[in-house]
Amino acid sequence: MLRTPHALRTFVAALVGRLSYGVVFVSLTVALTLATGSYALAGGAIALFGLGTVLVAPLRAGLVDRFGPRRVLPLLAGAYAGLLAALAVTTWRPGTPGGVLLVLTALAGACAPPLGPVMRAMWSHLLPDDAGRQRAFALDTVAEELLFVTGPLVAGLCIAAGAPAAGVALAAVLVLTGTLAMVSSPVARAWPRRAAGPVAAVRINRARLEPVLVACGVGIGLGALGLLIVAFATNRDQTAAVAWVEAALAAGSAVGGIAYGARAWTTSQRSQLAVLAVSLAAVLAVAGLAPGIAALAAAAALAGLFVAPTLTITYLLADRSVPSEARTRAGTWVNTAFNAGSSGGSAAVGLLISRAPLAVCFAAAAAPVVLSATVILASRPQPVFAGERAGA
Repeated sequence: MLRTPHALRTFVAALVGRLSYGVVFVSLTVALTLATGSYALAGGAIALFGLGTVLVAPLRAGLVDRFGPRRVLPLLAGAYAGLLAALAVTTWRPGTPGGVLLVLTALAGACAPPLGPVMRAMWSHLLPDDAGRQRAFALDTVAEELLFVTGPLVAGLCIAAGAPAAGVALAAVLVLTGTLAMVSSPVARAWPRRAAGPVAAVRINRARLEPVLVACGVGIGLGALGLLIVAFATNRDQTAAVAWVEAALAAGSAVGGIAYGARAWTTSQRSQLAVLAVSLAAVLAVAGLAPGIAALAAAAALAGLFVAPTLTITYLLADRSVPSEARTRAGTWVNTAFNAGSSGGSAAVGLLISRAPLAVCFAAAAAPVVLSATVILASRPQPVFAGERAGA
C-alpha cells in the first residue's frame, strides 16, 4: 500500500504534523501551570483550547473541502504555529497576565489544522477501492494512536530538562513543517475541485449519523477508562503503574488495527462495527473486577484489540456516506464526536468515582459503547453515497 505513488511521502509528512498534537497538550499544561502557579487557570486554558478545536472543526473542514488543502492548510498551520510560539514565549517565565494566556490558547485551538481528516480523505483519493482504503484507514488509525503515546514521551523529555515551554515550541515547528511538506505532495495538488459558490451542505441521514454516534460512545468509554485506570492504581498505591496500563491499551490497539487492516472481511462493515463495539464494552465492563494492576493491564490490552478496528470502521463508513468533496467534513464529524465523547466521559466518571464502587464505574463506562452499538443493531442498513449531490 505504501508503494502507491506519493503515498509514503504524504503519509510521513502528515504524521510529522500530527505528532504536534501528541506533544502539545502535556507540554502546554505543564508550561501554563508553572508560569501561572494556578492549576485552575491552566485547566481552564486547556479546556478553551479543546473547545476551540471542537467548535470550529466543521468550519475548518468545510474550508478545506471548498478551497482544497493547498490553500487552507498552510494558513491554518501558520496561524496555529504562530500562536503556539507566542505561548512558548509567554510561558517561558512567569509574569504574563492570565487573560492573555487564555486568549492565546483559545485562538490556537480554533486554528488547529485538520491534518487527520485531510489525510484520510487523501487516502480515499489514493486508494479508491474498498480493500485498499480499509488497509489505509487501519494503518492511519494505528499510527495516530502511537503518536499520542510518543508525543507525551517527547514532551516529558522537555519537562525533565526543565523547559516545558520548549515542548510547545517544538509542537509549533512540527505542525508547520509537516503541513507544508504534506501540501507540497502531488496528492494535494490533485484534490478534487468544486464549482465556485458557498460551501455545500451535506444532509445528515442515518447512514452518516451511525458512525458518529459509535465514535462518540467509544470516546465516552475510553475517556472514562483513562480516569478509572488512575483511580484503580491510586487505590492500590501504584500510581506509577498507570503508564504501563495505558501502554498495554495502546499496544493492544496497534495489534488489533494491523490485524484488521491485513485481512479481507466478508461481513458488512456495519455488522463488524456492532460486534466490535459490543466486544469492547464487554471488556470494559469486567475490567473493574480485575484483582490487581497486572490483570487490569491484561484487560486493557484486550480492550485495545477492539479500539483501532472500531475507529477505523467509523471513519470508513463516514467516508463512504458522502461525495468526494465532503470527505474532510465526514472525517471531522467522527473525529469531533470521539474527542467530545472523551472529554464528556472523563468529566462524567469523575463525578461518579466518589459516589460508586470502581467496578460499577467501569460498567457505567461501558454503557455508552453498548448503546451506540444498539443503534446499528436495531436499524436497517442505509445505502452509502451513490451519486447524491451535496446539499440535496
